[in-house]
Amino acid sequence: MASNQPDPSPELDELYRGFEKELLVPLWTEIGDLMPASPSPAMRPHVWRWQTLLPLAEKAGELVPVGRGGERRAIALANPGLGGAPYATPTLWAAIQYLGPGENAPEHRHTQNAFRFVVEGEGVWTVVDGDPVAMRRGDFLLTPGWHFHGHHNTSREPMAWIDGLDIPFVHYTGSAFFEFGPDQVSSTETPDRSRAERLWGHPGLRPVSQPAPAVSSPLAAYRWEHTDAALSDQLALEDEHHPGVVEPGHAAVRFTNPATGGDVMPTIRAEFHRLRAGVETAPRREVGSSVWQVFEGAGTVRVGDAEWAVDHGDLFAVPSWAELTLAAGTQLDLFRFSDTPVFERLHADRVQVGGQQR
Repeated sequence: MASNQPDPSPELDELYRGFEKELLVPLWTEIGDLMPASPSPAMRPHVWRWQTLLPLAEKAGELVPVGRGGERRAIALANPGLGGAPYATPTLWAAIQYLGPGENAPEHRHTQNAFRFVVEGEGVWTVVDGDPVAMRRGDFLLTPGWHFHGHHNTSREPMAWIDGLDIPFVHYTGSAFFEFGPDQVSSTETPDRSRAERLWGHPGLRPVSQPAPAVSSPLAAYRWEHTDAALSDQLALEDEHHPGVVEPGHAAVRFTNPATGGDVMPTIRAEFHRLRAGVETAPRREVGSSVWQVFEGAGTVRVGDAEWAVDHGDLFAVPSWAELTLAAGTQLDLFRFSDTPVFERLHADRVQVGGQQR
């Protein structure tokens, strides 16, 4: 670009001062940053260790109350490339939330889409529009935008889990709304199955009584036993020489809206991956960012030039178009969420696997 720049002169300096005064920026001086040859995001690959996060959350449980105003005892993951903002990626927010025995997180609603993923423990119910939903190990639970929700812990033990939201995306687009609900959760019942699961949790069956849902899934909880069985079945089919896995030794499922087959929420995609011990995935790049959490097992993760050994509960962030490779030491189970639906709707998505465009 430098060879195409105008020659320095007093007249050019005066022109640039005029631009600055009128808040104008000439494209010819910025085009390299604005239009790079491939994505060049500010966020960096980064890993957060569960064995470090959990003790900090426990300490916050001793010192920080839960109630109206602070709303949640949630500790956000801050990517080191994003200038101190409490964002895991430019579009995704991730946090560890902690609720002590008998504690109650008051109800509120917001336009940001949210989910919970439970890497260990049980005893908390999240109440979404008056519907109590049990939270247990391995469960993926939804709170789509503008639904009242609160949490209560009925057990004698504390519980921690991961929250994921599209807070950065909503913030940057200036589209956020928030509203308080009751100070106490609207139901303290503890049913084994929520009303949403009883209506929508039957494979391939849609209740005729229900109108077409909005863009988010009406199913409040995706239970671990179903996720585990689906992954195990894919690998069993591979052993029987039938198709079904993403690549040899790598099973994966996507959580979907049972009424449409699309993503669970308009801005967030969620998946679960299982690698056999010793398997290494093909290098993969894609437009859009993602956050992964190790549910079980141990292995090695390479993101761009970064490489980490990862274990139970560890979280790591993958920038847009950064090359990702997963290598399983033991069987490796991972939860993943991404902003892919945003880019697909904009027709700006792109994927490369093993150096080949898809």
